[in-house]
Amino acid sequence: MSKLKKHKCVFCGYVYDPDLGDEKSGIPPGTSFEDLPEKWKCPGCGSGKEYFEVIESSE
Repeated sequence: MSKLKKHKCVFCGYVYDPDLGDEKSGIPPGTSFEDLPEKWKCPGCGSGKEYFEVIESSE
């Protein structure tokens, strides 16, 4: 299990899971949220990184 934290968009609820990355945006699995490019946008609604909150995994 990864120790990387998931982040959730406060607007649309999209969850960025670092274990999965963001294939649509060319972000490989294993990329932490902090290492995403500053210009990365939420694939769900287009919001910036500043609109994401850390969520605790229930695993």
